[in-house]
Amino acid sequence: MKKMALVICSVLISISCKQDHQNDNSSDHDHHEKVSNSEVKKTLSPHTSEMALIDGAHIHIDYSSPGVRNRMIFGGLLAYDEAWQAGAHNATWIETDKDLEIEGKLLEAGKYGFFVIPSQEEEWTLIFNTRWNQHGKDEYNKDEDVLRVKAKPLENDSLTEHLTYTINKTGEDIGVLSMSWDNLSIRIPFKVI
Repeated sequence: MKKMALVICSVLISISCKQDHQNDNSSDHDHHEKVSNSEVKKTLSPHTSEMALIDGAHIHIDYSSPGVRNRMIFGGLLAYDEAWQAGAHNATWIETDKDLEIEGKLLEAGKYGFFVIPSQEEEWTLIFNTRWNQHGKDEYNKDEDVLRVKAKPLENDSLTEHLTYTINKTGEDIGVLSMSWDNLSIRIPFKVI
């Protein structure tokens, strides 16, 4: 009887150990699956921002940065003579807490959607719109534009894979906002007023 009880206990312990071992293995397996499933996929258009302080003005640009990825961008992915949200997903927005002068025109302190109309001709149209929080260009309405200026695109020395904005101080109260993507850049000189 004692031998029988010992055998039954041994069998139960053996089964329990095997079950624990299987659970450990499946838990390891699940863990590996969870890690691989939870790995963040590389974002094709990462969300980013650029900020600068020039003559007391805090200037902030918020955008999603699409990549070229071997595509024809201007005149291909982005049609000429059509408004583009100057980024991916939601419209790019620009905020300034002081008034700026751009091409002799006033951009009052505030937050604006930023749009670009690329052109095959000489100059592109750069637009500051009151609706800063909108998806792409779906809700864009030119009647809500507060400022339109022109800029001639410049050829880059090398390919800029991801759309990039920079704000550079070029003097005591002046700076340049630049946008580069693919093989082109546009520069928007401004003065803090």
